[in-house]
Order: sequence, then structure tokens, then C-alpha cells
Amino acid sequence: MIYRRSPEEFTFSPEHEQVLRNLTINESSPGTVLHDFEAFLAFIQEQEEMQVTGTHQLKLRALPEINARLARPVELGLKRPQQKSYPHIHGLYLLVRASGLTCIEETSKKPLLAVDDAVYQVWKGLNPTERYCTLLETWLLRGHPEIIGERGRSWFRIPETFRDCQWFFLRIPDEGMPIGEDKEARQSLGYWPGWHNLGLLELFGLVSVRHGLPEPGEGWRIEQINRTPLGAALLALLQAEFFGDMDNIWQLESEEKIPFGVLQPALQPYFPEWENNLSVPEWAFREGTHIFKVSLGPIWRRIAIPADQTLDALAWAILNAVQFDHDHLYRFSYQNRFGVSERINHPYMEDEGPWTDEVLVGDVPLQVGQTMTYVFDFGDWWEFDVTLERVDPDMVIEEPVVLEKHGEPPVQYGWYS
Repeated sequence: MIYRRSPEEFTFSPEHEQVLRNLTINESSPGTVLHDFEAFLAFIQEQEEMQVTGTHQLKLRALPEINARLARPVELGLKRPQQKSYPHIHGLYLLVRASGLTCIEETSKKPLLAVDDAVYQVWKGLNPTERYCTLLETWLLRGHPEIIGERGRSWFRIPETFRDCQWFFLRIPDEGMPIGEDKEARQSLGYWPGWHNLGLLELFGLVSVRHGLPEPGEGWRIEQINRTPLGAALLALLQAEFFGDMDNIWQLESEEKIPFGVLQPALQPYFPEWENNLSVPEWAFREGTHIFKVSLGPIWRRIAIPADQTLDALAWAILNAVQFDHDHLYRFSYQNRFGVSERINHPYMEDEGPWTDEVLVGDVPLQVGQTMTYVFDFGDWWEFDVTLERVDPDMVIEEPVVLEKHGEPPVQYGWYS
């Protein structure tokens, strides 16, 4: 039975304060997150082309080498381990994507993971404390599970990471949580805190994990999990100074995007060396005529549209190109540079914006080669792939134009005819 700790035991105390003030942050302490994160970045930079899967996860062949570079490699008994089989790599991949230090390039036949040089130069200028705090904030505020192909439970802009980790931490007994051969206890870790979160809890030094020997056909073997004084102090401080006040959450929900340094006011009194923050370049309006290949199953249309036209105009152009009526709602969706889904809705939808009649084509932060999904008619669910093939600065047009057609359009209401 898991021991349940009382809320009073999670109150920020003078003992917690002393732990934080005595903390020294460097590559090997607390935890190994800075060492392992740098090792991961170095591996990406060394590859001539770092190919990822169609769902933007790491290829299987890269995993053993990345694991070998970690300060504490995980031994597995699996013949074909996947990315999520290595919880620490899974968590590190979440950090390199959610921080903006890497991006997915889709101009080649296969998507590539690349380090963003501009963001990396800023990263190199940060001291160890600033790096540790930046990664911690990235994990807790921007680390959406969907980035690594996991299912999240939150409708908020902020993921449920802190609550999941707090819930788990509060249930670790003083003498530690034995796992060993307890299959039920092991299985529960996949839900709370989640395998990648457990890996990150260890990497940040918030828990200590006694690893077990691998068993054939089994993944990460854990003998026991213990709380650390840093974990108790840091989680209690964050609860007291940020996550315990819903006004802070609602304030971030009202932001167009979550800025860097949100947790700085809460942590800086105990981490005075945290002065500077990571920054990611803002998207600038992109001039030029945008050429999209719009596919619906085997048929496709190549459509050109000026950057100053709205997405609503693009939606109409797509429907006209396949001879559909315009009498249903629709939505565009795409993955932003961090790997999180963004939606742009029909003007009449009751969901929150942004709305397609307010967003210009040149404002959509798509890379050349990247695909948006356009769903029209949520009943019949016509799903189009809208791929940005190129941006032509010399093509001058005033409205959308169909450049090329392939295949006959389907019957919109085949059931009726």
C-alpha cells in the first residue's frame, strides 16, 4: 500500500530553504540533467542528418548510442527498444524540443531533427544555474506529453506535469518506495508520474532511483525510489510560490505563448545566479506567394495564394478546387516549432480563437515542407493535407489560383445521390 503524506508535510519550511541555499549547481549536480542534456545536444550536432520518424520521434538505431553517452546508462532486456523504452532519453527529447533548442526540418524526403544555431548561441551563454532552471521550467510549463507522442490529460496551455510529479512524490514513504518484482507498482509508474517524468525526476535530482539488473524482455528495472531533500524543497517552494495560486495559471492561459523566465521570481531568491533566460526568435510575417499542395487521398491540387490573404480565403480556395459547397465548419491544425498542436478555427466556431478570418497566410509559422491538416465538415470529416511546398517572392497574384490539378474530386454528398 502506498503511503499518503499529508499536505502539511509539503509546506515550504526553513529546512527546505536551507537545502536550496546550500545547493551548488554544476554539470554533475544536482542529478545529471546538465551533463546528459549536453551529451544529447552534442550527439544531434555530430550527425550529418539526424533523421526522425514520421511522428517526429527518434529512430531506433540512435537510441543505444545516446544511452551510452548518458552519465548513468539504462540497461534494458528488450530486443528492439523504442524511444519510450529509455525514459531518460524520452525526457531529454521532450526538453530539447520544448525548449526550442531544436526544430524539425521537413525540406528533405524525411524529417530531420536539427539544433537551432541562434537559440544554441544563447544557450551557450547561460551559466549552469540558468541552464538548470531553464530546463526545469521547460519541463514543468512547456513539456507537453504530445511532443513525445504521449497522451496528456490537460486542456490547459500548461501541462499537468507538476501535479503528476507532486502527487507521486507525496506518496513515496520516508523509507522509500520498493518496486522490485511488484508488477502492479511498476505498471502504476507508467501512469503516475509517467515513465519520462520519472526519468526527469531522477535527472533533476528530485528523486533517487536504485536501478536493477535487466531481465529478458523487460524494460527499465527499478528496485527502489527515494525522495531527495532537494525534491522536497523545490516542489514545496514551487507549490507555495507559483502552482498553489490558480491566478498564476490563469494568467499564463491568457498569454499568447508562455514566455521564458516565468518561474524566475519564485526561484531567484534561492538561485541568485539565475539572471538570464533562453530566448527563441519570434516568427516574422513572411512575404511572398505561398504554394501549397493540397491532398485528399489520391487527388491533389496545387494552390498559390498571396501572403496577405487570410486562412479563410485559403479554405475557400481548397473547397472551390474540389467543387465542394461551403456550408460547413472547418479547422486548420499544425504542429508549432516545439511540437505542440495549434488550431485555427472557422470564424463561427464557439471554440476559442485564433480565427481563420483574422490570421494571414504569411503569419502561419510553417516551414517549407511542413503540412497542415484542414478538416472540413465535422460530420463527414473531409481531411485534407496542406503542404507548404515553397514561397515564391517573385510570383505576383492578388487572389488564390489553382496551378495544377490531379484526379477527379469526390462526390461531396455521395450518400445523398
